[in-house]
Amino acid sequence: MPEWESWGLARAALAFGAAAGVVAVCGVLLAGRAEALAERTGLGQVLLGALFLGSVTSLAGTVTSVSAALEGFPEIAFGNAVGGIAAQTTFIVAADLMHRGSNLEHAAASEENLLQGVLLVALLALPLLALAWPAVMLGWLDAVSVGIVGLYVFGMRLIAQSHRLPMWLPRGGVRTDAKPARAPGRRTPTAALWVQFALLAAAVAAAGWVIAQSALPLSRASGLSQTVVGTLFTSVSTSMPELVIALAAVRRGALNLAMGNILGGNCFDVLFLAASDAAYRAGSLYQAVSSTLAGWLALGILLNGVLLLGMLRRQRHGPANIGFEGVLILALYALGVAMLFQGEA
Repeated sequence: MPEWESWGLARAALAFGAAAGVVAVCGVLLAGRAEALAERTGLGQVLLGALFLGSVTSLAGTVTSVSAALEGFPEIAFGNAVGGIAAQTTFIVAADLMHRGSNLEHAAASEENLLQGVLLVALLALPLLALAWPAVMLGWLDAVSVGIVGLYVFGMRLIAQSHRLPMWLPRGGVRTDAKPARAPGRRTPTAALWVQFALLAAAVAAAGWVIAQSALPLSRASGLSQTVVGTLFTSVSTSMPELVIALAAVRRGALNLAMGNILGGNCFDVLFLAASDAAYRAGSLYQAVSSTLAGWLALGILLNGVLLLGMLRRQRHGPANIGFEGVLILALYALGVAMLFQGEA
């Protein structure tokens, strides 16, 4: 039995709270270092958020999904990934509420962010096909998992190319990459900034793992199914670093960094499925989960479709200053949660 399964509720709650505090503090500091490195390296906020922040903040979720697959809990492994994507997309609404100047999707619209959204839709379509079609196995690995990794690498190359030579530019709006009056770490050597970034990222990843492990005994005490535990409890818990960093980035005015972090984290989360499939030795992971999770894959596609509509339409202001897409995302996520519990009844 893994050690975390023996944690009592008091110990789990204490660990959860302490780790959440570490994520909050380090997340704010990490956003500042990431903003400075985006300027120093020329990578840009979106690409740095997608490649570095997105992958770092997703490490806790990766560990949770892979360990669940190894222990023979495919629903938790799969649900943690697809539930995290839905939750993180909804976190954009929280970040939008903090940005009072205009709708976040209006201000952070860019070719790179649009490409990330399209890539995510394509990535989510692959496991949805794997659930519907017979498995094609390459040893113990489903062929779809190989396709997911290949598509992710191809998509990241396209995003990097679009940063160097954008073929689409938004008209009007506000600058989202303006230099702050006092940029953090401006006088710090770039090498030292990378070291600080790595240390803070390690702290966030470790704290995120503790959050995930402590959430499991807390959620299991409710007596809910693996599907609900993975899709709601562990997925939201392991997504906390994305939320904290997105809020910190918006507060600093680094809007592209905030959007790139969440979209990049969502794309990286689909890789959870490939890694979990490799760890699941009873066959194809995609053939071992319920149709409920197919619905959450479709919900992820729908949520990101709405987000893409918001970035293309670029409504400057909307209801509660979150725009039509923010209202729809909240309503759709709430509907998904309601249907999940309806299935439990």
